[in-house]
Amino acid sequence: MIIDILTIFPSFFNTPLKESLLGKAIEKRIISIRVHDIRQYATDKHKTVDDRPYGGGAGMVMKVEPIVRAIEALQKLPPKGWILLLSPQGNIFTQKKARQLSSLPRLILICGRYEGIDDRISNFIDEEISIGDYVLSGGEVAALVLIDAVARLIPGVVGNVESVISESFERCLLEYPQFTRPRDFRGYKVPEILISGNHEAIRRWRIKQSILRTKKRRPDLFSKAVLTDEEKAILHEIEEGNDQ
Repeated sequence: MIIDILTIFPSFFNTPLKESLLGKAIEKRIISIRVHDIRQYATDKHKTVDDRPYGGGAGMVMKVEPIVRAIEALQKLPPKGWILLLSPQGNIFTQKKARQLSSLPRLILICGRYEGIDDRISNFIDEEISIGDYVLSGGEVAALVLIDAVARLIPGVVGNVESVISESFERCLLEYPQFTRPRDFRGYKVPEILISGNHEAIRRWRIKQSILRTKKRRPDLFSKAVLTDEEKAILHEIEEGNDQ
């Protein structure tokens, strides 16, 4: 996959794109991430990318012309990119959307700043995406969130495929609790079942904990979960109080 990022702060991405799974995926050429400075597509001598809003108001608004010029220049290179604007007004980003985007050959991400982008940009993009109902200083942080979520779904980025499949939100169930050494930390002990050596009992315990956690912490998510027959049976046992 190729990911192009349009931003007025290209150095923002210098370190994050070199670290952890993303850095390794780029080194292995599984994904290619290219960062472009929107200012390079401004035509005036000051490389202006923002201006005062028509009608008045606080702050500045990003100009549409440099961004569209950047998009048009990038789209001349194959393959054609799916153009995404990171915006608080977009559709909420979900694991389902991450999986959809991971199947595309190329993404072009636009990072907004200031009071937003001239609304006419909507005529030149494919989709607006928001990572949540809160305000950030700019779209750069949101772009990193989207890139990380999408990249890990591309074959070869995460070494253990099963870990991706079993992760939270893939099936609308939170992951079961995990523990490691020491077995006893300040009186807080690892559940005995996990050191029992009974693999079948451990497997069922983990299913139960996943169900219990989701019901308690994210009932909204649990309402969307499509349970297997075994999970339904365990849920019934929990509700009947016969889950020991």
